[in-house]
Amino acid sequence: MSAEVLLGAAYAALLLGGAVVLEWLSRHTHNRSQAYRTSGFDYDAQHDFWVCHQGEQLWPAEFDRERRLVRYRARAAVCNACPAKRDCTDSTGGREVTRAVDPWPHSEAGRFHRGIAVMLVVLACFELSVVLVRNREAADIAVLAPILALAAAMAWWLARDLVRTPSGFPDVKPAHGNRIGSE
Repeated sequence: MSAEVLLGAAYAALLLGGAVVLEWLSRHTHNRSQAYRTSGFDYDAQHDFWVCHQGEQLWPAEFDRERRLVRYRARAAVCNACPAKRDCTDSTGGREVTRAVDPWPHSEAGRFHRGIAVMLVVLACFELSVVLVRNREAADIAVLAPILALAAAMAWWLARDLVRTPSGFPDVKPAHGNRIGSE
């Protein structure tokens, strides 16, 4: 087995590992950001509202089509009279919490990072293919082919959400239809 095969396999493994780490870090960062924005609030998915730590319900007030967010707002009169208002919000219009309509890979940041991860995996596939074409001995194929198969599977897995719908976003409708936002 040549040094080219070993270096090619190692470089492809490094690219694939980088794609996995990028995917994990971006998902982790997104989840932490979501948790920070809604800290102290509990979401009731069945009825589509948030509950603050004082028990006030925040109902959907607006659906932002451009940013693909649902904004939930508490009643201003209740928030302004709340003893915990100073620690919760400085708004006189009531506390607002936002929730992304789209799952993580469909958010702008998710699609950006997913695109970079896909490109790393495609680069690994290309690099492995070139090394395979140049080195056709049985031992070389035995080392490179499984890594290429893994890279191809990773490329399919990462790219499927990016190409699933023409706009890149799944068809998600707000839970309350026309009741929130203007159509």
